[in-house]
Amino acid sequence: MSARMSALATLRSQIERIETAEVVHHRDRVALGYGEVDCALQGGLARAAIHEVFCAGSQGAAATGFVTGLAGRVTARRPLLWVRQDFSELETGALSMSGLAELGLDPRRVVMVRAADVESALRTSADALACDALGAVVLELWGETRQFDLVASRKLTLAAQSSGVTGLLLRMAAQPLPSTAETRWMLRAAHSPPGPAWSAWGAPRFDVELLRNRHGPCGRWIMEWKCDECQFSEPSAYPQPVAAAPAHRPDPAVLQRRRAS
Repeated sequence: MSARMSALATLRSQIERIETAEVVHHRDRVALGYGEVDCALQGGLARAAIHEVFCAGSQGAAATGFVTGLAGRVTARRPLLWVRQDFSELETGALSMSGLAELGLDPRRVVMVRAADVESALRTSADALACDALGAVVLELWGETRQFDLVASRKLTLAAQSSGVTGLLLRMAAQPLPSTAETRWMLRAAHSPPGPAWSAWGAPRFDVELLRNRHGPCGRWIMEWKCDECQFSEPSAYPQPVAAAPAHRPDPAVLQRRRAS
């Protein structure tokens, strides 16, 4: 009975810490740059919290790009710790430092950690989230993992709230489960707009669905990432040229009227 009462008291203490930390960090948010999204998030993405990013199907590259953008917004020029499982490189490939730089994230501020298993990744991330010298911690997990349950999620949340460090949980090949995350996102790639003739691609675009938002509404948007400004924005309007009808051919509408008569 005493052990049960002790466990209950510990749980109550953890809940009180979560609620107290939520009040302390309630106004500490960073705008993403997209007006509607920032409005839904009550001003922007909350720091000192855990945010989950899932990918639809094989859209892991889109989810990684989106997480990179979020990390660039919340780190505030402080170091970023990126924790991956050992075999993630075999499944999704290695992270490209030049690719991170192209997205506006300084590779010199990125520290990569390769964990042997899920338990090591969770333990490393919890320790890192407790270090207030960091700007953000990205924890990349592959597949459905029984080790990441509600207890593990709560531990990460408590560490983030106590230090003020933001946690970004990148889930590959997994389905959302109950957690203490502040927000939960589902990512898909969106068509990039046409760029200038000398450019091989346009600005990165993401089909973003906000599945969970603890302090506001959910929604779905097409968000464009501005690499130079390091912020998201509404999709730019690119009018598509329309090919002119050849002068020697009659208008199709005129032909149709002639046939009808």
